[in-house]
Amino acid sequence: MKYSNATNYALHTMVQLIRLPRDASIGVQELAKAQQLSPTYLSKILTKLTKAGLIESTPGAKGGYRLARGERDISFFDVIQAIEGESHLFDCTLHRHEGCLIQKVMRDAEANMKQELQEQLLVDIAEQAGQHQGGDGK
Repeated sequence: MKYSNATNYALHTMVQLIRLPRDASIGVQELAKAQQLSPTYLSKILTKLTKAGLIESTPGAKGGYRLARGERDISFFDVIQAIEGESHLFDCTLHRHEGCLIQKVMRDAEANMKQELQEQLLVDIAEQAGQHQGGDGK
């Protein structure tokens, strides 16, 4: 199983936003530069994160992006779902009825992974990144 590059960039962007001082905003240019991305490509990712209610944008010269939720209310799963959508990772194509035993195993595993990702908060990663850089996590 593999997540898209967009999910990778979205997770890193969210950690970067969490590490900002409260109520601070950052522009797409600066966010893109930090990850060595095209601002146009990152804008598409930011649009998905905004539609999911994870971040908000403020227009204007002093505008930019910032968290729309409390940092303790954002899990890995929230970000992954915003980018990847809500589809299942596996669908049984050989047996088109509900009795596919392989699909049941795969869906159970998916549910366990979803629960784990919901329990993992991005703020914990942001705090660890701050400690590794000699900061306080913010």
